Amino acid sequence: MAELVRDLMTRNPVALPADTPVRNAATAMREQDIGDVLVVDDGRLRGIVTDRDIVVRGVAGFDDLSTCSLGDVCSDQLLTASPDDEVESVIVRMREGAVRRIPVVDGDTPVGVLSIGDAAIQRDSRSALADISVEKGNS
Repeated sequence: MAELVRDLMTRNPVALPADTPVRNAATAMREQDIGDVLVVDDGRLRGIVTDRDIVVRGVAGFDDLSTCSLGDVCSDQLLTASPDDEVESVIVRMREGAVRRIPVVDGDTPVGVLSIGDAAIQRDSRSALADISVEKGNS
């Protein structure tokens, strides 16, 4: 039987409105030991912001970060998955799209995130990527 995204995804993702200051998202990432937050408008997925997006698009792109919101730095051309998708097909899409994390949605509502680290832990718990993925962050 094929493995489903719902079995590997991280549930209850941090989701913040697009007008949230970038600093608040960075704080949430540090406190939750995560590398991304989902961007929502009225509960509907609008984008995703990673720690790298904050640096590359926020810090490097804005002279005054106090004026920078998640809507300014989020990736809005999204690949998404359904909880009922087969993991193999989603991994192929992630590889083709060169993304490390993919929001999992039920309709337009975010319900989780699947990362390459989640897949690595399940597939080969002794791999280097799995080892790195289970370690506590260096916040």
